[in-house]
Amino acid sequence: MDDDIRPDVEALRTALAAHGITLPSLGVDVVTLAGSSIRPPLVALGDCNVATARHLAEVLLKAAGG
Repeated sequence: MDDDIRPDVEALRTALAAHGITLPSLGVDVVTLAGSSIRPPLVALGDCNVATARHLAEVLLKAAGG
């Protein structure tokens, strides 16, 4: 299994940026990356302010047709 999820993180960062959304802490969860597990590493979405959370919710709801 390919555990290099950096391209996926960058793709997510780019997709979010296309909607004017920045998650400052977006990155690879280093704990799951370093662990020897059968599960793939996790993407750390991190913290964001309320305005960013609202904007993200609006974009996701619009994309879902709501």
